[in-house]
Amino acid sequence: MSIQTGNHQLVKKINKNLVLDMIIHYAPISRADISQKSGLNKGTVSSLVTELMDEQLILESGPGKSSGGRRPVMLLFNERAGFSIGIDLGVNYILGVLTDLKGKNLVEINRKLNVRTYDEVLTFLKSIIQELMQAAPKSPYGIVGIGIGVPGLVDHDGRILTAPNFGWKNQYLKRDIENEFNIPVIIENEASAGAYGEKLYGAGNDSNHMLYVSAGIGIGVGIIINGELYSGKEGFSGEFGHTIIQVNGKDCPCGSSGCWELYASEKALLDEAKRLSLPNVTEETLSIELLDKLAKQGNEDIINLFNTIGTYLAVGINNIIHTFNPDKIIIGNRLVIAKDWLKKPIEKFINKNTMKYHQDQLDISFSKLTTYSSALGVSALSIESFLKSSLN
Repeated sequence: MSIQTGNHQLVKKINKNLVLDMIIHYAPISRADISQKSGLNKGTVSSLVTELMDEQLILESGPGKSSGGRRPVMLLFNERAGFSIGIDLGVNYILGVLTDLKGKNLVEINRKLNVRTYDEVLTFLKSIIQELMQAAPKSPYGIVGIGIGVPGLVDHDGRILTAPNFGWKNQYLKRDIENEFNIPVIIENEASAGAYGEKLYGAGNDSNHMLYVSAGIGIGVGIIINGELYSGKEGFSGEFGHTIIQVNGKDCPCGSSGCWELYASEKALLDEAKRLSLPNVTEETLSIELLDKLAKQGNEDIINLFNTIGTYLAVGINNIIHTFNPDKIIIGNRLVIAKDWLKKPIEKFINKNTMKYHQDQLDISFSKLTTYSSALGVSALSIESFLKSSLN
């Protein structure tokens, strides 16, 4: 429905955004159908469509089906009008993707990260962004934005307040990347970005009350409430990896002890695997992929280890289920590689310990996007920011 009050330019911008949004989600669609669905009169729709075509954000396609009169001209979103870069900055990897304006992954770069200091990581990060920029096809708007998901606390200004697994405090990543490339940058917690990616493109697209558990070197939780990404008052929500599940437990880099991620993360898995003295396995070759392979070969020690990690993962999941009463829990990031071994201990613990009322209509699944949730999520946030700012 169109808005009839307020500043004329604001009303126009809102209506233009509405028209573009309908073309993005319902294309191919005619001007008449937009008018009918939106409540905007045909003249307004026609004028806004002309502007969007002039701005190369939409295209006309061939005629659609006729309901009796002249066949209508159909409209499409021009997803190649520009491109977005999404970066998942992991503790031991950097995954970068180049997407079109509908979030389709066109190019990806996945590199191991063996450095920890902010300056070293920043240099590596810039080189990956540069590679992705050079891979982008020519387009009217070029690279419209860069999104970066980071494993730590991020404020609304894009400052990383703390990233315990890197040992960082008060790093202005948004400013440093924008100064280098002169392109708008969004910095988001990687778990929140992952939740948004799953909501748009993955296992959460049919859910309005969803929790995304990002289980990598650490653990974070992205929260979708009423279909919207929840970030908290200052943007710090979702740090469930640092909720305490073991009193007087292991010391954590966050300064506390007994934190969930010390018992249920990829790092916890690898640390415990080192204690098993696996034959012909070194610290350099040890990985979750290797452990998955050994389990498939019947190694009982590894299978038992996965069972332990899965049970601890379920402990934290049980707590967040009782806190939020979601309709869906999605487990993502690196531990998805071991989903065949983690699924049973998680289901066993939840069935036994989660209140039955909370289990009704609750779905627990693993990410459809696997390790791409965060990168695609921050890319989408950059695209949305561009589209909102580009509409006059």
